[in-house]
Amino acid sequence: MRPYFKLQKVSWLLFLTLMTTSLSVAQRDVEKWKLQVALGINNPIDNGENVGYYSKYINFPSINLGVQHMFSESWGAKLDFGYNRASNAEGSLPYKLNYTRINAQVVYDFNKLLPFLPAPIGVVGHAGPGVTMTKPLANFVNNTYTYLNVLGGLEVHYRLSESVSVYVDGSYALSLSGKDKYVLATDGYSFNGDLAYVALGVSISLSGCHYC
Repeated sequence: MRPYFKLQKVSWLLFLTLMTTSLSVAQRDVEKWKLQVALGINNPIDNGENVGYYSKYINFPSINLGVQHMFSESWGAKLDFGYNRASNAEGSLPYKLNYTRINAQVVYDFNKLLPFLPAPIGVVGHAGPGVTMTKPLANFVNNTYTYLNVLGGLEVHYRLSESVSVYVDGSYALSLSGKDKYVLATDGYSFNGDLAYVALGVSISLSGCHYC
């Protein structure tokens, strides 16, 4: 083989190696930082002490906003904010409720444990402690609560590109509030219970896009 062709062959091999490495780095790098925005529905779950007040099973909206950082291919963490609005069901005394939460969560990507999934699909679990703030509206606006919660959920992602995916998130926020409650007969409606929600969202990479 002539030296020119040898040099050309080596150059192509180096180029392919460099491209493969760059794509591999890009795939890892775009996973590091992500912005997540989701919109969905919720169901506040009371402890049964609000006799006469019943929430709808499906309430809108649930708005979630978070930033996620992956420390490795499997493990990460995220800080997220959630706003939820609920209102009375038919036959209940009238009320509306604002449920707001902030949670710091551990994130785990199950893809290594589920290698049979198609490449665009990912499954991610998340769980962690947080703070809940509830505030009824109208006549009960002063019946506010601030209490701890533990939230856990599962996300199913579908990758649209290297930097964007859509996902469905189903989660449950467990109340760690004490049993002390406003007196219903004199103070009216208040809420210090759990919350379940399902949301559809988009996850956008904040890192690695110079490789995309």
